[in-house]
Amino acid sequence: MRFKDRFEAARMLAQALETYRGRHPLVLAIPRGAVPMGALIANALGGQLDVVLVRKLGAPFNPELAVGSVEEGGWTYFAPYAGRIGADATYLEQESAEQMNVIRRRRALYTPNRGPYDVEGRVVIVVDDGLATGASMKAALHAIRQRHPQRLVCAVPVAAPDSLDEIRPLADEVVCLYAPQGFHAVGMYYADFPQVEDAEVRAALDAAPHSERQAG
Repeated sequence: MRFKDRFEAARMLAQALETYRGRHPLVLAIPRGAVPMGALIANALGGQLDVVLVRKLGAPFNPELAVGSVEEGGWTYFAPYAGRIGADATYLEQESAEQMNVIRRRRALYTPNRGPYDVEGRVVIVVDDGLATGASMKAALHAIRQRHPQRLVCAVPVAAPDSLDEIRPLADEVVCLYAPQGFHAVGMYYADFPQVEDAEVRAALDAAPHSERQAG
């Protein structure tokens, strides 16, 4: 299975999430790639769009390999193998601090006039364009759970099966369109997978409804 682009994947996810139409779901997209997807899903479901700001903690000398993640509220996840590849406590503390600085800059850039929306008592759908290690999604779901949503849903087009199994206990529902054995990088499952820029994220958020009343 290969998606044409993120928008095709988002349309398919919106169909799979149809049961939440009319329930004013809060769609939280993980920047940057998932934000255009989240905008489409929120619009299709009559929901509201925001970002959930999480950052991968990169391994020493290999920043693309996740050894953990950190969420906007400061909650961190460290992979069990982190120490084995050189990410000791000092490294993880420094990397977490650096990524928190990135998160603060992104919040100021993406929603300069407000903080994150309140999730308490709401249906919350967390969207990403795919799960490789799942580190970012783990941080996002854990942090959101602490804020007492009515229902917490993870929605992704494609995921590594092992990562999907680790995610399931963290959400009330997991919607995944494709979980291939022998999973490769997320981008391998899209014919067109361009980088999403900050300007696109800001534009999507600016265009989205800013209240639950508007979203409905």
